[in-house]
Amino acid sequence: MENTGLYPLAYSKIRTIIFDILAILAIYLVPAISHLFSFPVYYLEPMRIMLILAIAHTSRKNAFLIALTLPIFSLLISVHPSLIKSFLVTGELLLNVWLFFFLLEKFSNKAISLFLSILISKCCYYLVKYLIINTTVMSGDLISTPPYIQVIMMFIMSGYIYLISHSKKDT
Repeated sequence: MENTGLYPLAYSKIRTIIFDILAILAIYLVPAISHLFSFPVYYLEPMRIMLILAIAHTSRKNAFLIALTLPIFSLLISVHPSLIKSFLVTGELLLNVWLFFFLLEKFSNKAISLFLSILISKCCYYLVKYLIINTTVMSGDLISTPPYIQVIMMFIMSGYIYLISHSKKDT
């Protein structure tokens, strides 16, 4: 039987669908994991981790889909984060994906592009959150995850992308 090239395409789509289901399940389980271990799992930025995995292992289109849907899904199943914060997180993750691919074209380095895209999207997130808090549309702390944990997570995620991109070059 002749290979028409459809099998790799079908495999790619199946892999993407499986990834999306696992990402949704992971976000679904975050509240239970937080209660089980008495540790605020949101410190580890599970949505961003899923986003970075999508960037590393699926398509650009799917990374945008993950950025758009995970905060909304989390809001619908756990009523967390709040509606306003869900929109903020969605905007931050969408900006993160767009900046990553934009910076990748400029720097041709996935790790640096990822690090900078996370840093810039976080700065934008906190600026908008600050403005929303000051207009009393939303209340709460400006920063709920300690900054040092955020920086550590940025290095871990960028390091993951670095390792993945170099392991692909070696094979």
